[in-house]
Amino acid sequence: MKIVVCIKQVPASNDAKIDPETKRIIREGQKAIMNPFDTYALEEGVRMKEKYGGEVIALTMGPPKAEAVLREAISAGADRGILLSDRVFGGSDTWATSYALARAIEKIGDVDLVICGKQAIDGDTAQVGPGIASHLDWMQATYVMAVDSIEDNNITVKRMHEDGYDVCELRLPAVLTVVKDINTPRVPTLKGRLAAQKSEIPVLKPEDIGADPDKLGLNGSPTRVVKTQPPEPRQTDTLRIEGSPRECAQALVRELKFRGLV
Repeated sequence: MKIVVCIKQVPASNDAKIDPETKRIIREGQKAIMNPFDTYALEEGVRMKEKYGGEVIALTMGPPKAEAVLREAISAGADRGILLSDRVFGGSDTWATSYALARAIEKIGDVDLVICGKQAIDGDTAQVGPGIASHLDWMQATYVMAVDSIEDNNITVKRMHEDGYDVCELRLPAVLTVVKDINTPRVPTLKGRLAAQKSEIPVLKPEDIGADPDKLGLNGSPTRVVKTQPPEPRQTDTLRIEGSPRECAQALVRELKFRGLV
């Protein structure tokens, strides 16, 4: 199997800064980590390789420093990494990002499975995985909590939802987005870290993957962030109610009615 795991470098701090012009996160100069949900996608890809054989390729789009998360992926079991990096990609929304990643997956060729984390913590849209499937016209399953089997070019998975899970069978090639319940990511070994340091990370530009520049970056993104602002501070005033349990309950109900909450 040839498995592509899409990973993302995200800010390590909640104190992210927003570009006043593009209204997008400023990533330069910020400490960054691999998106936590993507660590589960990577682990699942490596487990599939160990069980069924094949190759795991880590793929990311970002500035040159995003090479660091690809080396981290290699140290955790990926065979190689590919970086999409060019100023043209800057400011891409989820549609433009998924378009670029889909073109890169087509460039890699003969890919059987794409695995993504369910969402990135710096956007929480959960749209890139499904977007990749849409651009590739592949079957997809989101919120996957377990992979049961891969047989006869079909993959059977459990897809989590509010009331339990569905068992879904998909024809390969396909795209999965996974939740953290699916596994426990391994700790990279010394051997893996040494291999990661020696690995060459190819950097691909739009022309390398046959992408239309008009569909990339800020200009190619159909969505716009018009305004950002911090949420209103939470109400911190407290009311202490004393008395017997019955008196406290009655006082609480009166207070809730007074505030129009019941």
